[in-house]
Formats: sequence, C-alpha cells, structure tokens
Amino acid sequence: MKQWIRQVLATALLAVALGAMAGISWPGMASAGEESTQVAAVPAPAIPEAKPGTECVRDPEFMRRNHMDMLKHKRDLTVHEGNRLPEFSLNECIACHAVKGDDGKNVTIADSRHFCRSCHDYAAVEVDCFQCHASRPEAGDTALQSSPHGMNVLALSEFLKGVQE
Repeated sequence: MKQWIRQVLATALLAVALGAMAGISWPGMASAGEESTQVAAVPAPAIPEAKPGTECVRDPEFMRRNHMDMLKHKRDLTVHEGNRLPEFSLNECIACHAVKGDDGKNVTIADSRHFCRSCHDYAAVEVDCFQCHASRPEAGDTALQSSPHGMNVLALSEFLKGVQE
C-alpha cells in the first residue's frame, strides 16, 4: 500500500513540475507575475457513529488505516479455507455501522450517507463488496443474501454445510 501511495505522489509531483515548465497552472497555483490564490479545503467526510453501546474490534484510527487488509484477509480465510468465524465479519460491520435514512430504514450503498461511502467517496475508492453482499442489515441479519447472478447463496451455503458433514 505504501509503495502505491509513493507512486501516486511521485506521479502527481511530476505532473505539477511538467505543467509548471509548460506554463500550465492549476487552480491555486500562481503563474509567473500573478498573486497566489488559495484553494478552498475539501471538507473531511462525515463519518457516521457506530451503534451506541458497541465496541469495534479495533480502535477507529487502526480501522481507518487497516480495514481493507483485514477484510481481504477475512475474505481469503473464508473463500479459500472455508473458515467462517465471526471475527472481522462484513456482516457485523454493516449491522453496527448502519445509517438510517429519512424514512427510518437503513440506507444502501446507493445512498451517499452510507457508512462505507462517506470515506470511500472522499478518497475516490470504489467499494465493490456490495456487488455480492448486502449493503445494509437484512432480515435474518445475513449480509450475503444472493449473488449478482440470481443464485440463492443462503440455500447453497446450507447445501455445502450438509456436504461437509
């Protein structure tokens, strides 16, 4: 991850340097003989609170920086090894961090107020978890309800449990 950030920063610095040499100016960047103008700061994302009385698996700062690695690790354990332990469960995250809409129902990922979207939109990072997983707590509190291909994942899960026994 750090290497990727370094590459992005190096590319941005190179673009600014080449632009400066070519006489291109971006908003907030002074051209020769002009006064410098300030660019308005981008407001930080509004991060919705978790459910009152709950405690996250790690402190908020750790989760902001490492949640993606934890989810990838959990995904690999679940998909490749069949380990379905509840720790670091996407279902638990969604249930705890659900945001209510104006109608009192939990919003989906389509709503900009969704917990995951608040930061992912700010960082311009695509959230692809919800192509298969439900983006809000569902009846029965199961995040994986059905696949994008119309397959009943819950029925398949029950079948596989029977095969493993």
